[in-house]
Amino acid sequence: MRRFFTLSALLLLSVAVATAQEDYHEATPYFAPEQMPDMTKFLPGPPAEESAAFKYDLAVYELGKQIRATDTKAAEAAQAQSDNRIGNLCKQFDPAFGMDISMESTPQIYTLLRDGVITCVKSIIGPKNLYHRTRPFAYHKEGTLMPDAEGMLHQNGSFPSGHTLRGWTTALLLLEINPDRAEELLTLGYQYGESRVISGYHWQSDVDASRLVAAAAVAKLHTSERFQKQMKRAKREFKRLSK
Repeated sequence: MRRFFTLSALLLLSVAVATAQEDYHEATPYFAPEQMPDMTKFLPGPPAEESAAFKYDLAVYELGKQIRATDTKAAEAAQAQSDNRIGNLCKQFDPAFGMDISMESTPQIYTLLRDGVITCVKSIIGPKNLYHRTRPFAYHKEGTLMPDAEGMLHQNGSFPSGHTLRGWTTALLLLEINPDRAEELLTLGYQYGESRVISGYHWQSDVDASRLVAAAAVAKLHTSERFQKQMKRAKREFKRLSK
């Protein structure tokens, strides 16, 4: 049954959105959005409804519904990963990275992630608005795992997935700092995308596209001299704290 929102729920959501924006307010992007790779030039748009790819999206959506209804661990992980603030992103990756990541304990690593992630995320705002793809829960007129966000995201484009981009970007950047934890980091980065399908907020093709966009965006980050210097500082910090 479709879940409707009370005024209080929408007010709480507005506060959460404002908090998420404030969480990145000190970030200094390495590039402006127009300087980043334009996904509309190297990737096809979302699949047409009559295509085989969309039939696959429909099938995976049903699988996601089944998982969130029967797999408590997967559902809890999807809920935890839905908070896209940089502080929570770092917290989610702490175990896989093997070290606490925060401005207080690892300021150089934290700064690298904060500035890198926001650079990559801003690069997909244009494509999301261009395609303005209907999200699966809105397409099916069904509820999600996190109903409080449905009101805001109902009119927000589904393609590509911002959460997936955040997760995969973070995994790639942290892997470069601590390659010994590559499998753990990439596994979590992958799960960040799958959690959006499980929660009902994204199609599988949204997630798949975002991983490619993240890879291209991270490659672009490496052409920034400021990014290169920050990466060196982050690696030195990690080496010092690992002793």
